[in-house]
Amino acid sequence: MVSVKPPVEGYWDVVPKVQSISFPTNNQLRVELEDGRAIIMPLDRFPSIQKLTPEQRLYWYKYGNGFSFDDADEVIHIEQILGNFNLYRHEA
Repeated sequence: MVSVKPPVEGYWDVVPKVQSISFPTNNQLRVELEDGRAIIMPLDRFPSIQKLTPEQRLYWYKYGNGFSFDDADEVIHIEQILGNFNLYRHEA
């Protein structure tokens, strides 16, 4: 009898893509991914977002596999959120 191993649990071969962002508190950034994951991190890791007013933070948009704001010059890419440049960089 041949034994078949079940698939490995977790997220394998999934390209993380930003679905939405929000600010649960004045000091937090929440990024929801299309695959159902959500990441909450301190806003002080992103000074370009932190300096925006709560009103300015409402006007964000997806840019490639990241996001930006109408009133900001910075684009935040997925590798900045997940912290692994080699796996998630947006350019080859």
